[in-house]
Amino acid sequence: MKKLWDISPPVDAQSPVFPGDTPYTQQWAATLSDDCPVNVSAITLSPHVGAHADAPLHYDPQGAAVGALDLQPFLGRCRVIHAIDAGPLITIAHLQHALSDVPERLLVRTYRQFPLAQFDTQLTGFDPATVQHLADLGVLLIGTDSASIDPADNKALPSHQVIRQRGLRVLENLLLDEVPEGDYELIALPLKLISADASPVRAVLREL
Repeated sequence: MKKLWDISPPVDAQSPVFPGDTPYTQQWAATLSDDCPVNVSAITLSPHVGAHADAPLHYDPQGAAVGALDLQPFLGRCRVIHAIDAGPLITIAHLQHALSDVPERLLVRTYRQFPLAQFDTQLTGFDPATVQHLADLGVLLIGTDSASIDPADNKALPSHQVIRQRGLRVLENLLLDEVPEGDYELIALPLKLISADASPVRAVLREL
């Protein structure tokens, strides 16, 4: 049996969210009892909690919602590259050692230990020139263990704008702490949320 790596952080009330975003909450609409045969819960959360796929609608008012996206970029061969402690922005120099014959999907680990309980205001983003270069290499999807491909305080979102211009897809908040550099099969399908700007994913890597 091929080995699996679960690269989805846990989602619960302690999950960090971007400042001002909607945290995870859960209430019970029904509970097991003599009069009720099931437990049924109701949850509220931003679609950006935990591992998630951004849709173009997130950064483009005319962009497609996540439920309309082609699933192909979210499924297939990928490469994990470590750029730990890269600083505020990932440059091509941080990735160059592993870009030979890069597949269409690229996941970048930036943390020594993923922040499970607190939002990182100093998160590592991508230099927009890096995103352009990866698109030129044929990359269709960029994933990161960071909460954003742009610095948390950058409202211009330059790397998101390159993603929009080049038609790439994005996965954020991936838990890559235990994943060695190398090639894997990525499975990280977004839900078919017809009008949403993002979707949670259960992201896994499978041994090739």
